[in-house]
Amino acid sequence: MTDDVRNIVLGVVAAGLSAALGWLARTYLWKRKLRRKQAFFGLPDNSESLLVVNRGAGGPELTVMRYDVFALLELAALIKDCNAHAQILPHDSARQGFGERTEFCVGGPASNRRMVAHLASLLPGVRVNVDAEPGPDRGAFQVGTERYRVEPGREEYALLARLTAGQSPNNRPVFLFCGQTAITNQAATRYLARNHERLARKHGNSSFVVLLKVVNSQAYGPDVVELVADVTRAAQTELPASSTAARNAHRAS
Repeated sequence: MTDDVRNIVLGVVAAGLSAALGWLARTYLWKRKLRRKQAFFGLPDNSESLLVVNRGAGGPELTVMRYDVFALLELAALIKDCNAHAQILPHDSARQGFGERTEFCVGGPASNRRMVAHLASLLPGVRVNVDAEPGPDRGAFQVGTERYRVEPGREEYALLARLTAGQSPNNRPVFLFCGQTAITNQAATRYLARNHERLARKHGNSSFVVLLKVVNSQAYGPDVVELVADVTRAAQTELPASSTAARNAHRAS
């Protein structure tokens, strides 16, 4: 074998080794990223999850608001990326506990009984005004002593929460997407889809509750979302009996 041929063979072998090592490194990083994502969502390979949605009032069939359908699509993509499966249940048919399967609950308490139960048992520091009569506080959130009113199409809020019951690592989380309007439900799911890595770095796999503000949805839809605050402590602290009215009102300027 001449020196030229030997150099060519060595170059091909070196290129092959480099390509193989690069592929192995990329595969390792991809798998590590996937495992972190699965741990955050509580969705190991081939696991089952629940998508709990509103049932429309127009009849016995399952009907979902357009923006809530978009929210379900956002969540379905996340679940599929984790190599997991989803079952869709109407809010009034999900009569089961939590912790065995990851649950994604979409919609405010005015139209989602399951959300009412989760807020009462997991977030005692949150109140949502569900009065049917029009008024300035209709749909308003109270988190601790703070109140956040809705101005449809201009300034709307949503709570995004990842909650677990107990300290067992086998307990699956419940994700809540509690918006003041249907479009804010989608905004919360989109925020989670875009920012789950940052949320995982900050909170790990522990419980958290963040308040989001959707700005000018009539022009920008669910895309312009601002993080208002981490309200985990206030949301999980029982409100005193005398604190039915909030001290501060947050309104659009």
